[in-house]
Amino acid sequence: MDTAVKPQGCTNLKLRQLMRRVAQLYDAEVGKTGLRGTQYSLLSYVVKLGPIRPVDLARTMKVDASTLTRNLRPLIDAGLLAMEAGPDARSRLVSATPAGRDKRQEAQRRWRVAQESLNRRLGARRVVALHALLDECQDLLADLPEGDVDD
Repeated sequence: MDTAVKPQGCTNLKLRQLMRRVAQLYDAEVGKTGLRGTQYSLLSYVVKLGPIRPVDLARTMKVDASTLTRNLRPLIDAGLLAMEAGPDARSRLVSATPAGRDKRQEAQRRWRVAQESLNRRLGARRVVALHALLDECQDLLADLPEGDVDD
C-alpha cells in the first residue's frame, strides 16, 4: 500500500451508498416492466445459460442456494421461468419460458435506457475507468471465501 496515501472513511459504506444510488436508477427504469433489477439479472442469466441446474446458476451468480431459490420463486410463479426435471430423477433444470424471454427483452430495453443515463450522468470515460477499477478490485479480492452478500 502507498504509505503517502491514507484512505479516509469506510470503503464498505461508500460502496453501498453508491450501489444504492445506481440501483435506484436501474430499478426506476427496469421497474417499468414489473421486474426488480435483481429479477432482471436472474432472468437474464437463465435466458443466456439455461436450461441450467440451480446449483450451477447459484455458483455463476455468486449467491447461495437459498437466496437463489427465494429469488426464483416469484419468476416461476409469474410464468417467466420454469423448473423442469433434469437428466436424472434427483436433478432439476431452470429454463426461461417464452413469456420470460419476452419479458427479458422488454426489460433489456429499459436497462439500456438506465445504462445510457448513467453514462451521461457520470461521463463515458468515468464509467469505463470505474469498470476497470471494479474489475481490478474483484481480481485482487478473488481469494476471499465466497459468501452470500446480497439478493
